[in-house]
Amino acid sequence: MSSTSVISVLFNPAASATQVRGACPHDCPDTCSLLTTVENGIAIKVQGNPDHPQTAGVLCNKVSRYAERTYHPERLLSPLKRVGPKGSGQFEPVSWETALSDIAARLKTIATRDPEAIVPYSYAGTMGQVQGESMAGRFFNQLGASFLDRTICSTAGGEGFTQTLGGKVGMRVEFFAEAKLIIIWGSNSIGSNLHFWRYAQQAKRDGARLVCIDPRKSETAEKCHEHIALLPGTDAALALSLMHELITHGWLDHDYIARHTLGWPALRERALQWSPERAAAVCAVPAGQIRSLARDYGQCLVDRQPAAIRLNYGMQRVRGGGNATRAVACLPALIGAWRHRAGGLLLSSSGEFSPDRAALQRPDLLAGRRPRTVNMSTIGDDLLRGSSPGFGPKIEALVVYNSNPVAVAPVSGKVVQGFAQDDLFTVVLEQFQTDTADYADYLLPATTQLEHWDIHTTYGHTDVLLNRPAIAPLGQARPNTQIFRELAARMGFAEPCFLDDDETLCRAAFGERVDFQTLLDQGFATLPLPEAPFAQGGFPTPSGRCEFFSARLAAQGLDGLPDHLPNHEAPGSSRDYPLAMISPPARNFMNSTFVNLKSLRAMEGEPVLEMHADDASARGIASGSTVRVFNQRGDYRVKAEVSPRARPGVVNGLGIWWRKLGLNGTNVNQLTSQHLTDLGRGPVFYDCLVQVQAV
Repeated sequence: MSSTSVISVLFNPAASATQVRGACPHDCPDTCSLLTTVENGIAIKVQGNPDHPQTAGVLCNKVSRYAERTYHPERLLSPLKRVGPKGSGQFEPVSWETALSDIAARLKTIATRDPEAIVPYSYAGTMGQVQGESMAGRFFNQLGASFLDRTICSTAGGEGFTQTLGGKVGMRVEFFAEAKLIIIWGSNSIGSNLHFWRYAQQAKRDGARLVCIDPRKSETAEKCHEHIALLPGTDAALALSLMHELITHGWLDHDYIARHTLGWPALRERALQWSPERAAAVCAVPAGQIRSLARDYGQCLVDRQPAAIRLNYGMQRVRGGGNATRAVACLPALIGAWRHRAGGLLLSSSGEFSPDRAALQRPDLLAGRRPRTVNMSTIGDDLLRGSSPGFGPKIEALVVYNSNPVAVAPVSGKVVQGFAQDDLFTVVLEQFQTDTADYADYLLPATTQLEHWDIHTTYGHTDVLLNRPAIAPLGQARPNTQIFRELAARMGFAEPCFLDDDETLCRAAFGERVDFQTLLDQGFATLPLPEAPFAQGGFPTPSGRCEFFSARLAAQGLDGLPDHLPNHEAPGSSRDYPLAMISPPARNFMNSTFVNLKSLRAMEGEPVLEMHADDASARGIASGSTVRVFNQRGDYRVKAEVSPRARPGVVNGLGIWWRKLGLNGTNVNQLTSQHLTDLGRGPVFYDCLVQVQAV
C-alpha cells in the first residue's frame, strides 16, 4: 500500500474507522499500550492509549511512527533465496513451499549428524512472550538444537540484583513522583524511559532534587540539578564511597539494617576503605561531589523523606558490572529507604511477572537431553570455531529471528567473518533487509506488531499487556509462530503442541493468574502488588533479607561482598589507546531498530563520535571532520562532533547504526570486545579503549 493510498483513505469521509488495542513490542521499560486506528483494513495512526495510566496517551518519536514502519516501501513481503555471494544482499523471490521445504531438508540433514550444530539466535526484536520464544522454543527443544545464552543486554545487572535483593524487583515506577531525591544512575531516561521521566518531572515540580550519574552529559543529565560524570566502569567505587560517608556521618537506619539485611559488618569494613578522595581518584570526579550526594541521600533519612534510585543497564556493561549493580542495590537498605513507597530503587520490574514459560516453550520436549549452550555475546568467536571437546560441534546452521547480530554483537568484524562462511546455513526471519539479512541463505518475511497476536510483560512497570492484530499481514509476511509451526510440520514433528494457535498461546502465558477477559476488554491488567514491597523486609533471597554478603557467590569461589573491579580495558592503562569509549543508543533508534526510517534518521543525522574539546584539539579534530576510531580489533570511520556531552578522556560512539550505513561499512561494534562481565556472562560494550585520528 503506497503512502498516497493511505492518505486517500485518511481523508475519505465515507471510510469507517476502528481502534484496536495493542502493546509496544520493543526493548524499552515503558511497554506502552497502543491504539491503532484502522480504516478499510489500513492502519493510519498509532497512538498511546490514554486509558492506560503508564502510557497516558504518550508515545516516543519512534513508536509514534509505527504505521510508517509497517508500510515502509522496503518491507520484506515474500520469501527470498540467496543468489549472490554471502553479504551481497542479492536474492530472488521463492514460494513459501520451496523455502520451508528446503530449510527443513537442510536442518534434518544437519540434525542427523548432530542437532547441536544448529543454533537459534534471537533477542528482543520483540519482547512478546508469543512471537519471542513460544513456538520457536518448542521447535528448537524438539530438535535438540543448542541453547542460546541470551546475555547481550541485562544479565550482569540481573545477576547482581538476584544476589542482593533476590531478583529483578524493586519499587513501583509511579511512586517516583513522590520522592524528594531521585538519583538517575546510568540512564538517559528522556531517550530510553520517557514515562519514568514524566514521574521524575512531577517530583521535580514538587521540590525533589534530581541527580544524574553518567559518563555522558545526556539530555537527561542536562535537565537534572546535578550531573556526576564519572569514568566508565567506576560505579562501584562511587557507591562504596557513598556508603563510607553514610557510615562516618551516622546516616544509617540501624533498625532496618539489623532486622532486614545480611552481612553488614563485613560490608561496613569494606566501605570504610573507600574515602571520597580514593573514589574521586578512581572515578575522576571531585571528592566534594561525592560528599554532597551522600549528604543529600543521608539527609532523606534524617528528614524521613523518600529517596529513590532509578538504575539502568548502561552501568553494568563493563567487567565489574555485576558487582557495581550489587553495590548500588545495597544503598537503600542502609538508610531504610524501602520503608517508603516512594523510596528504594528500580532496575527492572520483570521479576514481578511469572509467565508460564514451561507451558509456552515446552522444555519437556527435550526428553532429558541437555544441549550445549552458546553465548550470544561471543558469537563472533563461536562461529569461527571448529569442533572441539570443550565447545562441541562446529556451528553448521544458524536461525536468526528478533535480532540483528551482524550489527549488534561485539567485535562485528569477526561476526561478519563467521556469517560469511559458505558452509554456514543461515535462515533469517525479518521485516527488513538488515545487515544480518544480507548474509542469509533464506530470508523469510515476518509480520510487525500490527499484524499478529502477542502478550507482553514489562521491565519498567507492573502491567501485563495484550496485543491484538490490527490489520492482516502485508504481502506474504507471516508471524514467527506460524513460520515455526510450518517448519515443524515439514520436519515431521507430530506433537499436538505445534498446532496451538497464537490466541491459545497468549492465554497459556499466565493461565488463571491474569484474567484474560480483562486483557481483551482493556488491553492491560495490573498485577496486585504491595505499594512498599520491602518496608518490612521480605526480600526474595534465601535469607529473606537484603544480602550485602552473598553466600551463594562465596560458594562459587567469588567475593561474597560487592567490590570495585577495574575494567578489562581500564582508562589510562594503554598508551596506544588512551581514550575510553562508550556506545550509548542514539535517541531516535531502538538498538538497531528504526534505523531505516528516513524520518527518524533525519533527526539523528549521521553516525557521530562525540568528543570533548580538549581531546579533539589535541588531535587537530573539528566538528564535522571524518575521523578514524580504532583499536586492536578494528577501525571505524565516522564524523566527529566536538560536544559538551563528552567528558575528557571519554568518547561517545552513538549506536546502533546499521553497518551498511557507515562511512566504511562498519559501525561502533567493530571496536567493542568479546570480554564478559564478572557476573551473568554479559558483554562489556562500555569497557573499550580506542584511539582517534583525523582522516
